[in-house]
Order: sequence, then C-alpha cells, then structure tokens
Amino acid sequence: MRVVLQRVRRASVTVGGDVVSSIGPGICLLVGVEAGDGPADALAMADKVADLRVFGDGDGRMNLSLADVGGEVLVVSQFTLLGDVRRGRRPSFTRAAPPEVAEPIIETIAARLSTAGLAVAQGVFGSKMDVELVNDGPVTLVMETLGGAIR
Repeated sequence: MRVVLQRVRRASVTVGGDVVSSIGPGICLLVGVEAGDGPADALAMADKVADLRVFGDGDGRMNLSLADVGGEVLVVSQFTLLGDVRRGRRPSFTRAAPPEVAEPIIETIAARLSTAGLAVAQGVFGSKMDVELVNDGPVTLVMETLGGAIR
C-alpha cells in the first residue's frame, strides 16, 4: 500500500459537479492499494495516521496528532499511486489491487480512523473525482506498508 498524506487547511471531493465530501483542517489521504495488501496493512496504516504527529504545537514543532488538534481526515482511493513508469511512456498499473480487493481495504482504513474517534470523510470509490485541497505547510509524506508493517 502506498499513501500520500497531506496536512490540509481544507479538502473536498467533487463527483459529477457535486461536492460529495469535505473536511476542514486535518489530513487528506490518497491511498493506493497494492495487490497482496490485506486488512493488516489497512489497520497498520490507519493506526500510524491517527497517531502521527504532523501538527504544530505552541512552539511550531510537529508534536501534535489529529486527535490532539481535533483534525478531520479525507480518505481518497487513488490506484495511480502504484503506476510503474520505468518502461515506455504509459504507466502500468499491474501492481494495483483489483477493485473488489481494494475497496474493502479503503473502507477498513476509514472505519479504523473513525473508531479512533476521528471525523472521517471519503471519496467515492471507482469514480472520476475532482480532489481539491489546500496543503498546509506544505506538509506531504509518502508512506508504504509491507506485510502489515509501515516501511
């Protein structure tokens, strides 16, 4: 699994001209589910995101988590994060999990974050989405899992 985490001032997802979800200050997660990923990967990633200290404290140091600042999370499936561009001029997406595997993993991430007491919004799996965000900082991290562990 590959995740791009962006600390945001706000973020939203629009499908077919309608805003389907939006958040205020918090984190936008773009999630690419890889073939072979499972529930353990989803739980490890959600737990890492929930506890990751990427928000500034009174001294401006990144010492606070989402829960500490009352932040929200927008979870958006994005299989293109797994695009392989090493050969040719068109990306290959053979590493991406099929939709019937990826969707439950995305749902597991969102559910785990919600269980952690966070306000969670989601994109619409499999839809053409317009994702709009204002990156705060900017703070952007790329995280991956392997066998249920963050690497």
